Amino acid sequence: MKRLTATVVLSLALAAGGAHASQQYEPLADSVRAALHLAISDRAAPDLPAFSSPQKQMWLRTMSDRLAKRMPDEAGRMEFLKTVHYEATRAGLDPQLVLGLIQVESGFRKYALSSAGARGYMQVMPFWIKLIGNEDSNLFHLRTNLRFGCTILRHYLDIEKGNLFRALGRYNGSLGKAAYPNMVRGAWERHWSWPEMTAASNP
Repeated sequence: MKRLTATVVLSLALAAGGAHASQQYEPLADSVRAALHLAISDRAAPDLPAFSSPQKQMWLRTMSDRLAKRMPDEAGRMEFLKTVHYEATRAGLDPQLVLGLIQVESGFRKYALSSAGARGYMQVMPFWIKLIGNEDSNLFHLRTNLRFGCTILRHYLDIEKGNLFRALGRYNGSLGKAAYPNMVRGAWERHWSWPEMTAASNP
């Protein structure tokens, strides 16, 4: 059997509807749980920050054009992108990295549900609700899902001292294996690259 290229692996994963593994439950120290709970609970104001600067407007138009085939509804697409930008930036992540992760995890399907029970755009496992959320947390809600997913990825990056490869492995429950980190990085760089890449792109 021929060795599959990264592009073929990514295509197969996306055709199958996203990644199959998911975050693994790990006991958290009380201080870590408290910090993550605070990060989840500190909700944004109902109105997202205005995209008033020319740079942000250009980012929004560019990403909207790239996402149009996957999300035909323009109003919903704009809300999604503004929320991704807000939650990713809030967590200290590159919004384009988060878009790449969402592409691999759910194919931009809001109600994606994996066989393991992972939910929504960023395929967040329900055990996180008990660990750091509350009984009202709905992982199919746009902002809730992105808030949890970005906070979890930030947590894994902190554990791994900024090593994106290992953090993505933890996110997918495949720590130490190259397939998933390579898929996310491939989607990020091929479909969502933007001139200003953060330090996360060079762990």
